[in-house]
Amino acid sequence: MKSTWSRSWVRSVQPRKQRKYVYNAPAHILKKLMSAPLTKELRKQFGKRSLSVRVGDTIKITTGQFEGIIGKIERVNVQKQRLFVKGAEQVKSNGQLAQYPIHPSNVIIVTPKLDDKKRKGALNRK
Repeated sequence: MKSTWSRSWVRSVQPRKQRKYVYNAPAHILKKLMSAPLTKELRKQFGKRSLSVRVGDTIKITTGQFEGIIGKIERVNVQKQRLFVKGAEQVKSNGQLAQYPIHPSNVIIVTPKLDDKKRKGALNRK
């Protein structure tokens, strides 16, 4: 793989090259990587397996200390590839609550926010 990010790079079995690809990827590619699987009912309804996450989507956390929590996405950090969900908060040493960052691969989209015509069209395209 080249020293800079390359669109023509296809794949590698080596995790170090996969990490390097993500680390050096520009923002528009990182946005595509910020996707989460849909529930089985939504898969049948829309004919798609996954969808990029967005503020306002209702998700269910599938792994980690907040497993089973269902909540809305309040914030998305594309650069660090993390979601911040209402209900997934940790207590700081001074007693304040802080939102816990969650990777999109560890969630399932329960109800997507379909206000946007483009997003609705992308789901119904198949």
